[in-house]
This record gives sequence, C-alpha cells and structure tokens, in this order.
Amino acid sequence: MSYIAPVKDMLFNMQHLAALDEIAQLPGFEEAGLETAQAVLEECARFTQDVVAPLNWEGDKHPSAWKDGVVTTTAGFKQAYQQYAEGGWQGLQHPADFGGQGLPKTIGAACIEMLNAANMSFALCPLLTDGAIEALLTAGSDELKATYLDKLVSGEWTGTMNLTEPQAGSDLSMVRSRAEPQADGTYKVFGTKIYITYGEHDMADNIIHLVLARVTGAPEGVKGISLFVVPKVMVNQDGSLGARNDVHCVSIEHKMGIKASPTAVLQYGDHGGAVGYLVGQENRGLEYMFIMMNAARYAVGVQGISVADRAYQKATQYARDRVQSRPVDGSIKAAAPIIHHPDVRRMLMTMRAYTEGCRAMAAVAAAAYDASHHHPDADTRKQNLAFYEFLVPLVKGFSTEMSLEVTSLGVQVHGGMGFIEETGAAQYYRDAKILTIYEGTTAIQANDLVGRKTSRDGGQTAKAITAQVQQTMVALQDQGSAAALAMAKRLEAARQAFDDVIDFIVHAASHNPNAAYAGSVPYLMLAGNVVAGWQLAKSFLIAQEALSQGAPDAAFLQAKMSTARFYADHILSKVPGVRDGIVEGADSVTDMALDSF
Repeated sequence: MSYIAPVKDMLFNMQHLAALDEIAQLPGFEEAGLETAQAVLEECARFTQDVVAPLNWEGDKHPSAWKDGVVTTTAGFKQAYQQYAEGGWQGLQHPADFGGQGLPKTIGAACIEMLNAANMSFALCPLLTDGAIEALLTAGSDELKATYLDKLVSGEWTGTMNLTEPQAGSDLSMVRSRAEPQADGTYKVFGTKIYITYGEHDMADNIIHLVLARVTGAPEGVKGISLFVVPKVMVNQDGSLGARNDVHCVSIEHKMGIKASPTAVLQYGDHGGAVGYLVGQENRGLEYMFIMMNAARYAVGVQGISVADRAYQKATQYARDRVQSRPVDGSIKAAAPIIHHPDVRRMLMTMRAYTEGCRAMAAVAAAAYDASHHHPDADTRKQNLAFYEFLVPLVKGFSTEMSLEVTSLGVQVHGGMGFIEETGAAQYYRDAKILTIYEGTTAIQANDLVGRKTSRDGGQTAKAITAQVQQTMVALQDQGSAAALAMAKRLEAARQAFDDVIDFIVHAASHNPNAAYAGSVPYLMLAGNVVAGWQLAKSFLIAQEALSQGAPDAAFLQAKMSTARFYADHILSKVPGVRDGIVEGADSVTDMALDSF
C-alpha cells in the first residue's frame, strides 16, 4: 500500500501538546502558527507520498552500487533529491540568513518523520546534512559559513559526519586519523573512516565531510581530537568547484536494511593528503561533533517513529483485506477479514499506541528545543534546555527500541506472508534494526541518561518531570469518568515507579556504579514509557474535553482516547515491573562469573 502521512495527528500534537501558538510568539517564529504548520505539513505530505515513497521498495530491491570509487544510487533517487532541494525542504528549519526558511523544530520534525516514513534510505542523506549545518552554525568560522552554509542549506551540496574508524567504534578516544598543519592555515588529513552514511553518491555536486582527526602532537584520548571540514571537491574563491580533493570511497557496505543508503568506507590522504579546514579550535572537535550527534540522535528517534508508522499502516491494510477464519464471537458466520479477531486488534493497537505515544513525546521535545533557543527569558531557556536534553536519549532510545517491536508485530500480523520479502513487511523490520545502533547504541543513550542527565543534577530534571506527570494524574481523577480514573491509576503507579528508580539511580551512581549502569537501559525504557504515556494521557483529556464541547471530527478524537486508554492498560502498566528489576535486581546482572558465560 502507499504511505499516508498522519498530518491530523501531527497537528493535534503541535496544537495541544507542543503549544505551537506559544512557539509562534517567540522572536523569529511569528509566522509559524498553526495555519503555517498545516500548509507546510500538507505540502510535505504530497511530496513524500507522491515522489519519495514509491522509491522505497525499489531501493530495497536495487540498492546503491559502488564501482571504481563511484557510487550510483537507486534509479529515481537523484531526481527525487533534486525536487527535494528545489522545494526548499533541506532549509526548512535552518536560518533565513543562509537561505533557509527559519521554521521551528516543532514543524520541521514532523516533516522529517514524513520523509523517513516514506523512504528511510533516502531521508538519511538530508539527515546528515542537517547535522553538518548545525555544527557549522555553532562552531564554524565566518569564512567556513560563507563558503559552505548556503549550499548545504539549499541542498545543492550534502554533508556527512566522519567519526568511526576500523579500530574505533563508539570509543572515539581510539581515533587515529591525523591532521598535519600547513603554512597556509589548512591541514592535510590522513586516515580511514567507516560507516559514513552517504559518504559518496551521485545526487549532489559536492559532499562536505566533517571529520574527526588528531593534529600532530595533540594529547591522547578524546581531549586531543579536532574537527575539520574536508570537501569532496575543492571550492574556489569565487564559490565555483575546483579540483577533486584527496578523499575517496574505497567500498560501501552490504547491509540487512536501509540498503539504498550508501554506507561508505572513505580513505583520506592516499595521494598526498586531503585538504581540511579546522572547525573552531584545535582539540575541541568532540565537543563540536556532539552538536551534530545530538541533532542526529533526535532525528534517529524520529526515524523509529516513522518506520513504526509505516509498518502499522501496512499491517492495518493487510488486516482489512486478508480473509481468514470466523470471528470467535459469531458476529460473522463466514470467514472474515482478520481485523475482526481480538489478537490481531491487540497487535494493531500496540503498534498504534507505541507510535502515537512516541510521536507525542518527540513533538514535546521539539517544542522544548525551540523555547530553549528562542525564548527571551534566560531561566525559561535553561529549563527548556534541561527538559529537551533529558528527552533526547528517550526519543532516540525508546522510540527506536519500540520500532523493533512494532515492525516485528507488523510481520506477525501478516502471518506467513510477512516472512516473504515480496509483501514488503519485512523491509521495515530490517530497516528498523540499525536505529538502535547508529548515532550511539541504546546502551550509550542509557549511559548518558544515567550519568549526564540524572545523577549529575541529583535527579532534579527527572523529578520535575514526575511532578508534571502527577499534575496530569490529578486532572484525570478530577475528570472522573471510568476511563479517566482507570488511566489515572496506571499513570500514578508508573509515576511512583519512576520516582523510585530516579532515587535509586542517583544514589547508586555514586555509591555502586555497577548497580546503576546494570539498570541503565531498563531505566531509559521505563522513562520513555512514562513520558510517552503521560503525553497520551494529556491527549485523552484534551480529546474528551473537545468531544464534550461538540468539536468536529469526533471519530478522530474518540480514536485518540481509545489509543491512550490502550496504552495505559497494556504498555504503561509494565512500568512497575521494570522498576522492580532495576531497584531490586542489579546484583543478578553481575553475579555470574565471567568464565561461566
């Protein structure tokens, strides 16, 4: 089936959870109200549905190919990317000073979801360019900005992020690529980088690589890493393209998913050294690269939501069409579409609830990002930044882990046909797996949540969230309907469990770090579950209030309430058990002797 962008759900989240009307009052966002959001989302839906989505299956069957250092992308990708750039989509949320449209992340994130749901392999190219733009905006010199940003923001050129090397996976202290200073202020870069998404392709005239390397004589470890701009093609003084730089693609990987996205091995300096330009100051490269990584981590979380929604849509359509067995309640006397069977509906509701809960969480995080960068009050900016940074590992970790469950359920709904590649359900499952790995595995996100986001401030940011969760619980109790009271019970149990785990993590991180980090991933999953469930609980209250006032589109609002109630009963209800494993089960994680494994 074709992809249908969930514009209505996205606009609901923007209006009621992300408070887009308040964002539109921030300096620079005055034109970014609901009317603008709707116009942008509807146009993005048309582009992604009509142009990008039809290439998704083709890309899986006919991936990008490498020959003699040249990478050729799937047929149709180059033309689709040209339309993407011409439509101004790359610059949607980047500054107008460099040719962008300057819209808030709250709107941009919804468009990123659509692009990834339509075709994740295609969407990875602009995702990496976004990161390169953010890094240059933050740390690039005026000269670097003038040379590269306009072309990156327009999409005429694309960007990459070069961290990993054969001997250095996630441990960047092991980076060996070197940079030798030159008399003219440039550097000669040498080394090998692996897993470089869109490190070579035929969709743009130039690729701007942002590369981690050590300047000659730099300290060992992460403190000695610098960041460099290394263009594939040199840029002349007048902005025209010059000679090819000394960076070459020596191969691309053969992967289980996202096959149309070329994952390159890049070799720097085999012919005298690749010309590089220092970003910011020497030995601060990891700090600057984290700007790209945080932008990418949020975007990868959105990818999880995207592929989950695509799998849900496909499974729902199959369940409506596939006729097999009579319903157990006898409501139909002959074989019926499998959507009538209770367990199929349970699977579809699980898929839907996870996807909508994570979409709501991501929308709220995006709004916090916008406020943290644009609100005129410093304290408000600080509070929103702390909230956003706490949510980033949840958006990345929880949303991608849930995408594995959702896409697996999508295969299960199809039954035996789901195991057959031609039905297309398996592609989403295969594509989803990388999301829990790249831009930092789930364990890396969880370590960040424990160390930087929870124990460092004594759990203050996390406790501020549980206080807001409690306010929503009280609102559910005050509403008083049977469904609201049932949800209040689940939400309060989850909040109490969350509070217990925060206290445990804060204490254990300083007194027994093995215990804290043994429960780090379960803690991340618990926190993500609570935040997503909290946002759906708020959605329930908003939808119920709207229905009581006779709002139009009653079917959508009722479905929103049903989804929220299902989440509370079947997903949020898991939280207390996860709490027990973290707080009471740390010893059993590390008890077994290493030789016994």
